[in-house]
Amino acid sequence: MLALLLKSLLGAAAVLLIALLSRSQHFFVAGLVPLFPTFALIAHYIVGSERSAADLQTTALFGLCSLLPYAGYLLVVYWLSPRLALAPTLISATLAWFVLAGALLAIWQAR
Repeated sequence: MLALLLKSLLGAAAVLLIALLSRSQHFFVAGLVPLFPTFALIAHYIVGSERSAADLQTTALFGLCSLLPYAGYLLVVYWLSPRLALAPTLISATLAWFVLAGALLAIWQAR
């Protein structure tokens, strides 16, 4: 139960930091905060302690490949933000993420 409380406090701290940074003159740094590897650290610790080093390596490689859907999301936000309102921009970017994530999973499982 304590571990769950600590994880939710980390999430709340990240949201608070994003909100504070978005109001500062360095608002763009708010885009860096979600990329702190909180969940990657947790995943890698669990995989690394329960599976082989090769499995941890595979997990890290898949994590690296998972940057592609995120990059697609960011490219859509960048391209659509001056053209559409906020909600359609974010919905379109999220759909792009789902399409690219699905393609990544299909390619990864087919190999």
